[in-house]
Amino acid sequence: MSAAVPEGATFPLVAREGWGHIALAVGAAALVGWWKGPWIAAPLWLIAVFVLQFFRDPRRVLAEGRDAVLCPADGRVIAVGPAEDPYLKRPALKCSIFMNVFNVHSNRLPVAGRIRRRWYSPGRFVNAALDKASEHNERNALWLTTADGDDVVVVQVAGLIARRILCYVGEGDEVDRGRRYGFIRFGSRVDVYLPPGARPEVALGDKVKAGSQVLARLAGPNPSSP
Repeated sequence: MSAAVPEGATFPLVAREGWGHIALAVGAAALVGWWKGPWIAAPLWLIAVFVLQFFRDPRRVLAEGRDAVLCPADGRVIAVGPAEDPYLKRPALKCSIFMNVFNVHSNRLPVAGRIRRRWYSPGRFVNAALDKASEHNERNALWLTTADGDDVVVVQVAGLIARRILCYVGEGDEVDRGRRYGFIRFGSRVDVYLPPGARPEVALGDKVKAGSQVLARLAGPNPSSP
């Protein structure tokens, strides 16, 4: 499959959202090592390594195809099938990706287009692998319309220990597919609601990577877009 370098490839290999956490973890480990010795500091160095791997942000080469919907997150596919889009109130194909604490947590936009609306909903922090997390957890949703008139909704959902959803785009923005647009700290999921004619390219249990893999393919132009 041919591919192209994504816009925003200049992001550092360690997400800027983690710089403070990494500095704190490394500083604490170094201080304890200097004060009490390396063996006492060993558990803190392990924590520092964990924090560093959590905030890693590798560059990605995007899968190509005008009809391709890119995976918005790294993780495991936990839902693929027909559902009701709770934002646009329509039948949809729903695909959900669960991110555990060992996955990359940068989120990328699945399609190019214009952001028509953004919704933020405060909520609970139940296990993000459960279906009820899509309804009850803290979440941030974006409605995007592509150049062909397809409407796509992508939702960041906080998880059991996630306590902050970050999103860097807003209503009216024109965005590119694969653009890094947000981050969720410490375990979460991303739901994507697609037009019912979309064809899934993933199956339950698949492990996927944001941007470089195709989640689904759109059916084509939709002149009746709302």
